[in-house]
Amino acid sequence: MIFMHINKTVRYPEIAEEMRIQGKVYMRFAIEKDGSITNIEVLRSPDRNIEKEALRIINKLPKMTPRKQIGLPIRVPFSIPITFKLN
Repeated sequence: MIFMHINKTVRYPEIAEEMRIQGKVYMRFAIEKDGSITNIEVLRSPDRNIEKEALRIINKLPKMTPRKQIGLPIRVPFSIPITFKLN
């Protein structure tokens, strides 16, 4: 679900496209017991413009289905790279 959302939502920043900037933005966040996304942070990014786009995408994630342990929802840390590649 996260990857589908990213692919559907991403908009390559115009300035980054003009400057031919590519790379991966490494993100970390938490999926809370109620499915909300919190503690969003950028771990590494090749450029501020694509970093802003990656933050925008993660901030727009819909509520997720939380993981369960012994039948109870739990908070789960999550890390993901978002790749920005020009054609």
